[in-house]
Amino acid sequence: MISDIHGEYELFMKMLEKIKFQDTDTLYILGDILDRGPNPIRVLRKLMEMPNVIPIVGNHELMAVKCLDLLCEEITTETIKKLNNSFMENLLIWQENGGYSTIAELRRYNAQVKKELIEYIKEFLIYETLTVNRKKYLLVHAGLGNFSEQKDIEEYSLHDLVWERVDYEKCYFEDMYVVSGHTPTQSIKGNPRPGFVYQKNHHIAIDCGACFPNGRLAAFCLDTGEEFYVER
Repeated sequence: MISDIHGEYELFMKMLEKIKFQDTDTLYILGDILDRGPNPIRVLRKLMEMPNVIPIVGNHELMAVKCLDLLCEEITTETIKKLNNSFMENLLIWQENGGYSTIAELRRYNAQVKKELIEYIKEFLIYETLTVNRKKYLLVHAGLGNFSEQKDIEEYSLHDLVWERVDYEKCYFEDMYVVSGHTPTQSIKGNPRPGFVYQKNHHIAIDCGACFPNGRLAAFCLDTGEEFYVER
């Protein structure tokens, strides 16, 4: 599993080499492929070539999808009418969160490629559950906002799953591990190893700040529990 690549294509390619990724393996990407880093579209196109990669949606993909259909349309009188306050607000939020790099790189491609990229993003999973070596895992980008022991996973909103951060001080499930990105481990209070995979209370946090100075891209293997890192 890898999370929060954020356009760091070179780090991603180095990681695939480091983990010796094979056609017989399955790689889960826990969201935030886009934005901030220099080559988010290049990363996305690489993933599209890899049938054994399963992407899960992050908040940055969600922000992008709200804007990309209209941004990629031909400019006409009708499309200009769609530039309403709601769209402009969504665009501003996306840009404030690093969307500039995605928009800039997307401009290099023709309309057909843009359409294929947008459709690919729309197919991302919202979450995934797995059992590996008799251990259960919930894979999700951000966490479970408004957590309640009485809730089924289907009852959580999209916002709960892609925006709300994990409470690492609380064990959500005794019989299942929650694997997430979204929160760089450098910012987890009390983390004795900032910038590395963080495990506590059946949480596994794998966002190690790949797009930030002194950050790194991390990969975590559910089968063996091994951690892999590529430094900036």
